[in-house]
Amino acid sequence: MVNKTGDEISALGFGAMRLPQKNGKIDRKNAKKLIFHAIENGVNFIDTAYLYGDSETFLGEILTDELKSKVKICTKLPAINVRKYEDMEKILDEQLKRLNIGCVDYYLIHAVDLKNMNRLLKRDLIKFIEKAKSDGKIRHIGFSYHGPKEEFSSIVDCYDWEMVMVQYNYFDENVQASVEGIEYAASKGLGILVMEPLKGGILAGNMPKEAEDVFRKANPNKSNAEWALEWVLNNRNVSCVLSGMNSLEQIDENLAIADRTSPMSMTFEDLQTVELVKRVIRNSLKINCSTCGYCMPCPQGVNIPECMKIYNEKFLFNKKGIVSQSLMDYYQYVGGIMGSVGNAGKCNGCGKCLRKCPQKLNIVEELEKVKKEFEFPGFKYTLSFAKHIGFPIYKFIIRLLN
Repeated sequence: MVNKTGDEISALGFGAMRLPQKNGKIDRKNAKKLIFHAIENGVNFIDTAYLYGDSETFLGEILTDELKSKVKICTKLPAINVRKYEDMEKILDEQLKRLNIGCVDYYLIHAVDLKNMNRLLKRDLIKFIEKAKSDGKIRHIGFSYHGPKEEFSSIVDCYDWEMVMVQYNYFDENVQASVEGIEYAASKGLGILVMEPLKGGILAGNMPKEAEDVFRKANPNKSNAEWALEWVLNNRNVSCVLSGMNSLEQIDENLAIADRTSPMSMTFEDLQTVELVKRVIRNSLKINCSTCGYCMPCPQGVNIPECMKIYNEKFLFNKKGIVSQSLMDYYQYVGGIMGSVGNAGKCNGCGKCLRKCPQKLNIVEELEKVKKEFEFPGFKYTLSFAKHIGFPIYKFIIRLLN
């Protein structure tokens, strides 16, 4: 239950930020099948945002009146887009039209820290909230937090919020809101919505062998995703865990985990196992990026999350060789062979991404590391060669060399 609202919401919510893509757009047929399957099996909370591409419009297209009665829809006001009071009203009205609804169940002020919140307060944010509520355009109000933990309680205390969305997983338990911040918000009656429980998938996929060995020794039948979701759901203050699921199997697995996990159910030995795995991953992860995508779009076309993901995976999973698997991934996914060109070398250091990063990473410096790792002299010529002979043939040649 979300404390102040009294709503009964499912422990697992559907995060609509990372819906499956096709040709750079939402794969509507596949995504519709996933969302319907989730709703049919008990998920009753769907999270989207103004900045999530055409996610809002897509949901407005597929959710019939009958389905809308079965779910709570959460969307967000983009703090970064607000310059004056009128912007807030204009954006909300546009969102209602996109979602094809008259009232948003849960409306969050998106990606705020103390500086952003103070800026919005000076533009009469409270007046906007109260008017939107009295006009019947929003039911419940909250914020999603992307600042340092020292500022969190000040934002909790600045208004009578009903819920907050925070990044929370076993790897990042003390960043942003932190465990203490979550406890404080819950003590004020706020519902706690959790984003990034799997850290952009890093905690659910393959891990360094040492980490895998720790988990398998503790329980050979438990998946990495189960360890991660169970750890989040173990916190008694968590109301709903949001997961961006891209297959029916993921939905079924996550639902099963949520169904059999209750707060405070993990044993001391389980918690120690997770702590040990966290240390192993921390020693291997080079850039603390969750691939959330808030830094996007890049004015120069750099695919920042994918660049950092590939860079991290090289060290997490020891992808080495004369030419590593990671380099081939780099050629495919940001070099332009399997999509648009978005390599780190396109960065011109403008810094527009810096203020948008929830982790407060120096993205310009991190992209320089990625460039040095993968874009050796002759990178463009090698890329052109791979495209010319066909990348499958190129991969075969490289594997023979390795």
